[in-house]
Amino acid sequence: MSRLIRWMALLALVLGLGGCQTMHGVGQKLQGAVDKVMGSKGQKLDPWESWNRKVFAFNEKLDENVLKPVATAYSEVVPSPVRTGIGNFFGNIGDAWSAVNLMLQGRFKAGLEQGMRFAVNSTFGLVGLLDVATEAGLEKNSQDFGKTLGKWGMGTGAYVVWPVFGPSSVRDSIALPVDWQASPAVVFDDGRKKVAITALNLVNTRANFLRAGEMLEGIALDKYTFYRDAYLQRRGSFDDDDEVELLVPGSGASAPEAAASAPAEPASAASAAAR
Repeated sequence: MSRLIRWMALLALVLGLGGCQTMHGVGQKLQGAVDKVMGSKGQKLDPWESWNRKVFAFNEKLDENVLKPVATAYSEVVPSPVRTGIGNFFGNIGDAWSAVNLMLQGRFKAGLEQGMRFAVNSTFGLVGLLDVATEAGLEKNSQDFGKTLGKWGMGTGAYVVWPVFGPSSVRDSIALPVDWQASPAVVFDDGRKKVAITALNLVNTRANFLRAGEMLEGIALDKYTFYRDAYLQRRGSFDDDDEVELLVPGSGASAPEAAASAPAEPASAASAAAR
């Protein structure tokens, strides 16, 4: 936990020294690098669809043969209140990282509220096992470095699907290594503990999506398109209006309204665990 606190202090110091203009400059430089690869902001939504579908199919097989059976067995053995407590613990660490990102985005009031949420759950919530902050009116506001880059001018970029990690975009792929450094596993110095905590987070996250995944099986005609629409609509909140329209296709397996409430791709539980 001390390492996580040091991370928060370090990034807060960066914010204080560099200021908002520095963050804006970083976002613009990264956007320029992405534009050289992707072309203009009007680039096709899914230029790597052929590759993405192959990776999506691989992730589906991996989930069907490995992750889903393990998560199903886990949910049958571990009582629901315990699973909820584990999810709260990991979510509490995520709240600390959200507070840092809100500060980096210049949203200081929201950042302070998330910091307060982390402090309340860490003390009165038994190191985050209980979510007493929500009962106190401190709502969760999940943020990550990808959203921070978006706040400072970096477009979402093209859609991409990674093995195991699942749906992403150019911007979120750039941010992923930074987000990973704030994942629950970094709290532990021992390598075996890192693996164990990452596996627990992964399985617990997947177990929470079991019922939603079963419901989705009978809804989406094309699961790939459904997940893509849902991911890009959810992740495009900081883009300008024109780009948001590009992120919500008018055709596909699902309407934008349905995509907005869709669950994450099961195989992307690893990505959720990293954040």
